[in-house]
Amino acid sequence: KDVQVILSRSHPQFVGKLFELEVPEVMEKIVEIKSVVREPGDRTKIAVTSREKAVDPVGACVGIKGSRVQAVVRELRGEKIDIITWTQDPRVFIAEALNPASIEKVGIDEEKKSALVVVADSQLSLAIGKNGQNVRLAARLTGWKIDIISATEYEKEKVERDKEIKAALAEEAEAQRLQEEARQAARAEAGEEAAS
Repeated sequence: KDVQVILSRSHPQFVGKLFELEVPEVMEKIVEIKSVVREPGDRTKIAVTSREKAVDPVGACVGIKGSRVQAVVRELRGEKIDIITWTQDPRVFIAEALNPASIEKVGIDEEKKSALVVVADSQLSLAIGKNGQNVRLAARLTGWKIDIISATEYEKEKVERDKEIKAALAEEAEAQRLQEEARQAARAEAGEEAAS
């Protein structure tokens, strides 16, 4: 009986191995591929880091005039590849993962492992991507749940939050004033009883 070997061109590690073949720094473990996510045939996001400060991990993978990354793109028949720098800071990593969009702010909730990303109104569709692809791949790459809102929407929500906070503070101040009045009334009453 013959042995069959089944290869998958759609597996994310296939892209990692292609970069290993094209980029000597990856082969020599100077540049490490931390994470690869794909929607095969369409787009790949790859996070890389360098073990040596003198080596730019993204530059090493891109190559002179894009020669290294273009060799991988040709092998993948035109699949778009976003190469980003991996970092331990989740805010920076999430912002990088949403390339090519420009990010204004990233707020994170480490407990829930979720992030709220604010982008300029003109960058909203770019950050989300066609059919949500950019944000979906970024979420898979980083391991965080990512919500994106426009700067205008963020400002509206901020105004609403500020109103709610002011209302809550006013309520609290009123409650404290009423408590103080009740204490003073009780003291006055106690003083009248003691006098009689």
